[in-house]
Amino acid sequence: QGQLVESGGGSVQAGGSLRLSCAASGRIFVRANDVGWHRQVPGKQRELVASITSGGSTGYADSVKGRFTISRDNAENTVYLQMTSLKPDDTAVYYCSAGRYGIVAWGKGTLVTVSS
Repeated sequence: QGQLVESGGGSVQAGGSLRLSCAASGRIFVRANDVGWHRQVPGKQRELVASITSGGSTGYADSVKGRFTISRDNAENTVYLQMTSLKPDDTAVYYCSAGRYGIVAWGKGTLVTVSS
C-alpha cells in the first residue's frame, strides 16, 4: 500500500498564487502512475482539474487552462500543482489521486480559499 499527502493550501486574494504538493509514499511512485488533482466544493461533485500520466502527458480542465500547471519530481516522488491568477471560484478542497489502471489512492485534501 501507499499513501498520498497534499499540502500547500491556504488563503489568498484573487490574482494570487499557490503551489500545492502531493507527496507519495509506500508503494506509490508518481513516475509509474497517472496522478490527478481534483477539487470539490460542498454540494458539488468532485472535478478533475489537472492530470499527468506516467508518460508525462498533461491535461487540464478548461476552467484552469493557462492558469494552473501540473508537474512531477520523480526524485521527490511528488506531484505539484502551480496555481496562478487565482479566482474566488477556485475555492475548494483539492485532492490528489494516483493509479495506473484507474484510481487506487486518494489523499485527504488541502483547502484553498480565494477571497475577492
